[in-house]
Amino acid sequence: MKAMILAAGRGERMRPLTDTLPKPLLVVGGKPLIYWHLEKLANAGVTEVIINTAWLAAELVAAIGNGEQWGIRVQWSHEPSGGLETAGGIIQALPLLGEAPFWLVNGDVWTDFNFDLLPKPNCFDDSLGHLVLVDNPAHHPTGDFALSDENKVSEQGQLLTFSGVSALHPKLFAGYAKGRLALRPLFDNAIAQGKLTGQYHQGLWTDVGTPARLEELNQYLQVSH
Repeated sequence: MKAMILAAGRGERMRPLTDTLPKPLLVVGGKPLIYWHLEKLANAGVTEVIINTAWLAAELVAAIGNGEQWGIRVQWSHEPSGGLETAGGIIQALPLLGEAPFWLVNGDVWTDFNFDLLPKPNCFDDSLGHLVLVDNPAHHPTGDFALSDENKVSEQGQLLTFSGVSALHPKLFAGYAKGRLALRPLFDNAIAQGKLTGQYHQGLWTDVGTPARLEELNQYLQVSH
């Protein structure tokens, strides 16, 4: 089973910390953010991880290598300066991801969500994707998507925040050309077709987008782990 970690962002709000270090390598709880993901993905049965890069790619490659220390195979999808945005980065990496559904994780979030709860590739039916939604944080009070009683994602109802953790089918990207492209329009298209499902995670989740949130998470992990 394959997964992709999004790690190409510049991390402007994290400056100056990200001037010399890519955001996924910022340390919380004694190890880089992205190491938490790699460990959890490996424990959940993922055997291959594709990581996209744009900003300070060499530092990421040096810190992670081929994934051997986690017992997984890491492949790299290097993007041009400035990156390709989320969907654009995934589209470029599709030759590495293959034709089966894969798991997707933002490299700059931390969560106690159990990846084992994500749909496996053989459990997709006609769905194009499955999103993990969380309570709206203070910095994003309006939320992104709602969840129906049938676990369908919609844009009507009590909105929750997309966690950056999902399982996606390559068919979600069919017909889109390579280049810079955001992911939200593709989700909107899948919602219109009734082919986007989701689940609500009530546990811990942090978008590590500012130095203050980084420090808050670090203090929590030092106490709890």
